[in-house]
Amino acid sequence: MKKSDFFYHLPDDLIAQQPLPERCASRMLCLNRLTGELGDARFLNIVDRLTPDDLLVFNDTKVIPARLFAEKETGGRVEILIERSENERQVLAHVKASKSPKSGALLLLKNGVFFRVVDREGDLFRLRLEAENTVLQVLADIGHMPLPPYIHRADDASDLDRYQTVFACRAGAVAAPTAGLHFDEAVLLRLAEKGVQRTFVTLHVGSGTFRPVRVENLSEHTMHKEFFEVTKECVAAVRYTRARGGRVVAVGTTAVRALESASISGELQAGVGETDLFITPGYGFKSVDAMLTNFHLPESTLLMLVSAFAGYENVMAAYRHAITQRYRFFSYGDAMWLA
Repeated sequence: MKKSDFFYHLPDDLIAQQPLPERCASRMLCLNRLTGELGDARFLNIVDRLTPDDLLVFNDTKVIPARLFAEKETGGRVEILIERSENERQVLAHVKASKSPKSGALLLLKNGVFFRVVDREGDLFRLRLEAENTVLQVLADIGHMPLPPYIHRADDASDLDRYQTVFACRAGAVAAPTAGLHFDEAVLLRLAEKGVQRTFVTLHVGSGTFRPVRVENLSEHTMHKEFFEVTKECVAAVRYTRARGGRVVAVGTTAVRALESASISGELQAGVGETDLFITPGYGFKSVDAMLTNFHLPESTLLMLVSAFAGYENVMAAYRHAITQRYRFFSYGDAMWLA
């Protein structure tokens, strides 16, 4: 298939710019991936769609306030987006400036400390913090939540909470695992009372998740790498679920990529590392039986993954339906249930 096969036209006013007042208030488009049948529901309906035999797999990554504003020694403005840490004081980052800084240049942050440009690695700059503080301490002090490029507003105090899942605990992502944003403590409690099992993986979502596919031939596309970990406890939970006939339900494409990356051998295994797994139609899923996700950008790798899971024609028809029914799209938008 080609990149252009995954294009669709989305009216700008369907791109959610703010979260709803309540996390669980979203709508949920339900797709039967075997028949293509569609149904309109509320997200709260997910409690009724799960059984005590099912296992929910959440991504417990935590979004860091990874956007910083700085100045060059010459006074020029600079915007820094941390992509990932190499150690407590050295990072790889995107740097936006009128003229790219050279190795050795200093970037003055608003709290008076400096990043020194060490070198460049492709599109990323290696920056070393010239301070006693760690990068995470600096981000906690002056960092901004890295809202996606299709949200056309500055971040505010509410995003510190709402662009974060309620179960986030492992800092390292620069984009939220957005399917998990719909869950609040009350919904989690209802699921627990019903007996629905849960486990966690970690995949630190990188800004590359928003990077457009620039080649028409998908076999020529190179995926960005992201850190992931699947624990022995998660593997045991998945095997127990499968043994008793339950479904492994991935909450979000990031949970899918973590599980499938740990299943390359054909069987899910515990492990930690980096993944650049690119899932397109024709891929054989090994560890996921159902999925909750949000709506994804046209021609994006995430739309391709969802199409691989639920069928290309089914998914594109579902997106046409969602646009007609005026669902809210992308990170702060509505949900989609695929089973």
